[in-house]
Amino acid sequence: MSLGQAISPDLREWIVTQMRAGHSVESLRLSMRQAGWSSHVAEAALAEMQGETTLRGAEASGAAQGSPVPGPDLSQSPLYIECGGQRVQILQTMKRPNLVVFGNLVSSEECEFLIRKAKERLARSLTVETRTGGEALNVDRTSDGMFFERGENDVVARLEQRIADLVAWPVIFGEGLQVLRYQPGAQYRPHYDYFDPAEPGTPSILKRGGQRVATLVMYLQEPEQGGATTFPDVGLEVAPKQGTGVFFTYDRPDSSTRTLHGGAPVLAGEKWVATKWLREREFK
Repeated sequence: MSLGQAISPDLREWIVTQMRAGHSVESLRLSMRQAGWSSHVAEAALAEMQGETTLRGAEASGAAQGSPVPGPDLSQSPLYIECGGQRVQILQTMKRPNLVVFGNLVSSEECEFLIRKAKERLARSLTVETRTGGEALNVDRTSDGMFFERGENDVVARLEQRIADLVAWPVIFGEGLQVLRYQPGAQYRPHYDYFDPAEPGTPSILKRGGQRVATLVMYLQEPEQGGATTFPDVGLEVAPKQGTGVFFTYDRPDSSTRTLHGGAPVLAGEKWVATKWLREREFK
């Protein structure tokens, strides 16, 4: 926290008043920065007061705010979770963003199988285009990739069921498994995985299964250097170790979830990942 700046009662009251008036978190963040508040103090105050405002609203209405999200049962602080033939490790957790790093999620044999099958169908990666509802090339994403259909083969089906059991979310709520190859210099600049409600193409995208509510990135092959999954808002980097996965959720399509993330450039070797996106309801 910056010297001379503190989260005072007056600042808390101002944030609550603005939120109740319908102003977005983004607009409040911008106003605070323009008024001279440091980014650290602004983020801490907004996080604190947004949480309290959400809680008060839920208590008053009797309903929870935000979308339900998947996630493993961590209530007993487990070190391991037996799931779908794997003894999955809990390596790291965070609250904001809501994030878990899993170890031993994918076996080396499964990694090799997915890479071998994916090589037959690789093409330049596309991203979902919220302006149109379709897909397009994106200069921020310089990988090659492909999608497996849900349950396309025994390995994909087994992995999808393991994920569903691990995070308590139905298989049919998941998009098809995407496999990506990042060669030296390839990267994916920081972005959000949810679909921006303000974009004109988003309503047509949401017809297939609602919003995305979670992302799981699994590392199938380690590069020699580089290629971490980065979370710039919180200064976190997850190393791309084979068999490990980073899982994070977002209960609303808003930057307050702090799920801005990217794939750092691969400096040597090749990185292969498999990504699973989870939706609010059945993905068709």
